[in-house]
Amino acid sequence: MARANNLTSETWKPGQSVWDELKREIKAAAPSFGIDDIGFASADPFLSLKSILLDRREKGYESGFEEPDLDKRIYPELSLEQPASLISIAVAYPSKMDNPPKSEPGRRRGILARSAWGQDYHQVLRQAMAKLKGFILERVPDARIEDMVDTGALSDRAVAQRAGIGFHGKNCAIISPEWGSWIYLGELITNIPFQPDTPVTEDCGDCTKCLDACPTGALVGPGVLNAQRCISFLTQTKGFLEEEFMVKIGNRLYGCDTCQVVCPKNKGKSWSHRTELQPDPETVKPLLLPILDLSNREFKERFGDSAAAWRGKKPIQRNAVIALGNFKDLSSVPKLIDIMVNDPRPVLRGTAAWALSRIGGEEALAAVAKAAESEADPEVLERIESARIKLEEIVT
Repeated sequence: MARANNLTSETWKPGQSVWDELKREIKAAAPSFGIDDIGFASADPFLSLKSILLDRREKGYESGFEEPDLDKRIYPELSLEQPASLISIAVAYPSKMDNPPKSEPGRRRGILARSAWGQDYHQVLRQAMAKLKGFILERVPDARIEDMVDTGALSDRAVAQRAGIGFHGKNCAIISPEWGSWIYLGELITNIPFQPDTPVTEDCGDCTKCLDACPTGALVGPGVLNAQRCISFLTQTKGFLEEEFMVKIGNRLYGCDTCQVVCPKNKGKSWSHRTELQPDPETVKPLLLPILDLSNREFKERFGDSAAAWRGKKPIQRNAVIALGNFKDLSSVPKLIDIMVNDPRPVLRGTAAWALSRIGGEEALAAVAKAAESEADPEVLERIESARIKLEEIVT
């Protein structure tokens, strides 16, 4: 049989098996590239996705982080001219941490979602796809290949489902029969006409554990997410948050894993075979108070290798303030007062006032009342006033 490296991507004819041989070579080599699962799919448009995306947009369920042009999410040919195939890759990551540090009075800790443990998954996936791309181009030098991850135009999950990586769970995650939903996803578009793999026929059945457990009711139906209520999205925003959401955030600094943790398909699944994805306990479950004093440089040194760093330090510091309020630990009151009075960022000042109202006490009440006399920002002043009213009810 002729080897694929003697071919060009334009020499394929129906009935030839050279692309099947290349596909087998790719699947055999994928683990050496850092890829745990790989699947192939047609590059046909995702026409059934269009009505779903339009419905989400009309209902205001989008996060705003998605590709805004819906056609680009539906038609692969808008990302690569005359595409023939899609290749989906999955990289499995850990769901459990060895010897996690304890959160104790005076030493309260936050938590990063598992997707932010270890090295930034964007880098991990891009490195794996670069190796895969190089492997293909060695064999088919004129092949056209476009890779993307997360912020690419296509839906990672739609591609993965079509390529047989897993099925679309009610929690909106792709659930692999082998790896569960603890997987990062990326894809390549190519003009090489690979034979598609078979989609997974397994599903969630009657289980609704994820819908029942979602802290904010963001899973409004099976496989339907209102991102505007999703804690994972909310922790990445930069503005003020409503009280309903701040209470539900708990001590989460970035992301939320609830809908995956409760999933029966994930029971007993945690992946420790990739050292670059293993968590540093002090980074992924950090002390809260020190986070509030980090400079930009210190933040990058501490969290820069994590996917949690992409929005900068402000959201994580705001979330740390929220977490301190939810812990109701009196030892954090002096620091929260300092932030409410002196921090140059309105969001931090207003959120600190809310946190103080969660903790209570006369010291907090006196500080909030005094802050109201000098605060000039209308929205911060509104939140300080709301905090004062709540504190007066608690104290009296």
